[in-house]
Amino acid sequence: MPAALVTGAASGIGRATADRLLADGYDVLSVDLEPKGPGTPFAADLTTREGNAEAVAAALDTFDRLDLVVANAGIQHVAPVREFPEDRWDAIVALLLTSPFLLAKYAWDALAVSGEGRFVAVASAHALVASPYKSAYVAAKHGVLGLVKTVALEGGDVGITATAVCPGYVRTPLVESQLADQAKAHDTTEEKVLEEIILQPHAVKRLIEPEEVAGVIAFLAGPGGAAFSGVPVTMDLGWSAR
Repeated sequence: MPAALVTGAASGIGRATADRLLADGYDVLSVDLEPKGPGTPFAADLTTREGNAEAVAAALDTFDRLDLVVANAGIQHVAPVREFPEDRWDAIVALLLTSPFLLAKYAWDALAVSGEGRFVAVASAHALVASPYKSAYVAAKHGVLGLVKTVALEGGDVGITATAVCPGYVRTPLVESQLADQAKAHDTTEEKVLEEIILQPHAVKRLIEPEEVAGVIAFLAGPGGAAFSGVPVTMDLGWSAR
């Protein structure tokens, strides 16, 4: 049975992905700060080197193999560059960029042994475009796309592929928690934020559901996704077409 490690698996895209992979026959280590995801929950602080190393070691100890890593865990902070808290910058970059690097590094040998090792980073449409007041998030997501391209080039000879899934706004706690901050940053009301700010860049005016992203990740992990490597897989309802 193939084995997967999914980060940020307690809610949102991560939980939907863990559920989908379990249904597809994977053993799944569901990693989050609080161990409450589906499959085999595991608590880890992914802003630290130790947390990432422990998560990979736990997957190998539990399943004796690792075929898929889904780097999904995320946080957000909304503020202008001149006011952006430096500690929040550090935390966001640690979780959104350094953690995927460490997961790829620590899982590398196991993914190579798999013969069809897959590394998938949930990179967001913000890997391709920018938005104001999200400097750390946008910078980290752009970096993740660069990481994925490098992993793809280095992993090709040993059977590792790497892709970056780039959704637009997804119905997750991370998006819902932005409403108040976005309202403050844009000097508007929370009621107007979703329609006038959150969904403004979408050509199709709706949120993407977590299960839709999970379906794309499952495709990339399966036989149909074998030829995808080093690329962004964009599902942004027309955002980046502008």
